[in-house]
Amino acid sequence: MGAYILRRLVLMIPTIIAIITLCFVIVQFVPGGPVERVIADLTGQSGSASDRVSGGGDGNQAVETDLDVGKDFSSTYRGSRGLDPEFIAKIEEQFGLDKPVHERYFKLLGDYAQFDLGESYFQNKGVIELIIDKMPVSISLGLWITLLSYGISIPLGIKKAVSDGSTFDIWTSGVVIVAYAIPGFLFGVMLIILFAGGSFFDWFPLRGLTSDNFEELSWAGKIVDYFWHLALPLTAMVLSAFATNTLLTKNSFLDEIRKQYVQTARAKGLTENKVLYGHVFRNAMLIIIAGFPAAFVTSFFTGSVLIEVIFNLDGLGLLGFEAIVGRDYPVVIGTLYIYSLIGMIMTLVSDVIYTMIDPRIDFEARDV
Repeated sequence: MGAYILRRLVLMIPTIIAIITLCFVIVQFVPGGPVERVIADLTGQSGSASDRVSGGGDGNQAVETDLDVGKDFSSTYRGSRGLDPEFIAKIEEQFGLDKPVHERYFKLLGDYAQFDLGESYFQNKGVIELIIDKMPVSISLGLWITLLSYGISIPLGIKKAVSDGSTFDIWTSGVVIVAYAIPGFLFGVMLIILFAGGSFFDWFPLRGLTSDNFEELSWAGKIVDYFWHLALPLTAMVLSAFATNTLLTKNSFLDEIRKQYVQTARAKGLTENKVLYGHVFRNAMLIIIAGFPAAFVTSFFTGSVLIEVIFNLDGLGLLGFEAIVGRDYPVVIGTLYIYSLIGMIMTLVSDVIYTMIDPRIDFEARDV
């Protein structure tokens, strides 16, 4: 197993390079860019434009604007009429866009090899610092939604498989299908209306992971306060994941229960629990484990963007979305880099868990 893990770790390098390269190439062809965003702010007389220019190149030095709207300068940027070309060149220099594409590409690879993700164009912070700032929210949402969905759906799916066709199975299937059909963000809005100061009750907060007086609370009070803030977002997110995993678990167990080895085990006089958890469980759970990395990464990053917006939770999903909209390319590529790393690591962890559940699986016996 050690050799297999080592090979997988080595193969992560070209995979990461390919992902970064693809993202870098796409960024070069996306209409609009950071320079055009600044130009749009300036020509729209946005007061924050000069502040947003800072953060590239020299760091905290904002470019001095000296606009003369009476002049007509030619430029490659749409909407740049009236702006001094020298000023635009300074913006490009601060963003590092004055260098040739190949030079920027190889510098990006070199920096990422040292885990230097660069600086945000518009937030005056390093990309790593931004990711670390947003990480607690994403970890909380991703970890708890994954644990809740698997913790509820696996036992329920097993129960449904054992009692297939019963009244319990029919009614729970109806509940699961309805839960899956309800969009998480829509259910979140309903929860806000009902329980977070909407039209009925004001029982839950709508901002952040903790209260303002969190540091003054006892350790027990901190735990209660933390889950008090997470209660509604997790409830809104758990529906679709819970429904999908429940049906997947049921169908997986049904497939295994109908196989010949189960009938043989029962014929030998083994108890139903011994048959179910000693033989069926490890085979049926393989497909569930296979979906764990995707479920975790989706919940951790992309699955909670709307929930973060609705409940005012500032996490990685929202950071990446706003970076794409705002053409903050260092943040876009940096967050994608982190997503990819965690995704590949979780896939490797899933393979290791495979061998723990079913010793018959040997990844070293085949090529990667």
